[in-house]
Amino acid sequence: MTQVIYDSTFEGWLSAVFEIYELKLEDVVFAKSEVSNALLFSDKHLVSTDLVKAKRVLNGLKQKLSKEGFANIYRAFLSEIDKIDETLFQYVKYIFSSSINVEGDLSNSPVLEVRKAAHLTGRESHRMEAFVRFKLTKDNLYYAIVEPDCDVLPLIERHFKNRYADQRWLIYDAKRKYGIYYDLENTTSVQLEFNANSNSSKFLAEICDDDEEFFQNLWRRYFSSVNIESRKNTKLHLQHMPKRYWKNLTEKIPNLKR
Repeated sequence: MTQVIYDSTFEGWLSAVFEIYELKLEDVVFAKSEVSNALLFSDKHLVSTDLVKAKRVLNGLKQKLSKEGFANIYRAFLSEIDKIDETLFQYVKYIFSSSINVEGDLSNSPVLEVRKAAHLTGRESHRMEAFVRFKLTKDNLYYAIVEPDCDVLPLIERHFKNRYADQRWLIYDAKRKYGIYYDLENTTSVQLEFNANSNSSKFLAEICDDDEEFFQNLWRRYFSSVNIESRKNTKLHLQHMPKRYWKNLTEKIPNLKR
């Protein structure tokens, strides 16, 4: 058994796929950045991310898949489901070993699992587009904190760049400790530690625009006023807006923490 160690990025995984074929490695398992103690007696192969190798794998997949099927590989990787890198590799092996397009063969377990993972990421990205709530800082930066189940920032970047092209903004993934920043021209990925108490009055007073707390409370009152108690359907509401998102939704924080 060979433990293939890569840097946890999509390009790193693609580079690993290339080298597995190049070196004819058999019976492989994937590890992100660090060697797994569960495989102490396996051989180790450390992969250095190589964009040329990654592109060659992508070009090969593009020739074998539809546009949607090709995109689903990236979406599935971003799902971060347990062992998705190994499932994707089994899928890639099936793709390259077949003379026909196999993405519709749901009787094949890796094909089905990749489809499900891609769907999960797609659903989560659509939710994030709806659930992002920006706050305005004193230096005119709009920021939002999210904690999605999947790593969806790369997928929602274009949506927010198009929708909020005239203002600087930062969307920060508190679970993965990175964000995407837009400077009115370009978006870049940034690494930072963000204040966990971002909904407190003290925090708002320190960094937010003077009117920010007023507008947050105004939004809460509006949200309450448009909800008709007699038509309340809690089950449907939770289906469309699961509780795990509420901590970062302005309308779900009734009173700012003091």
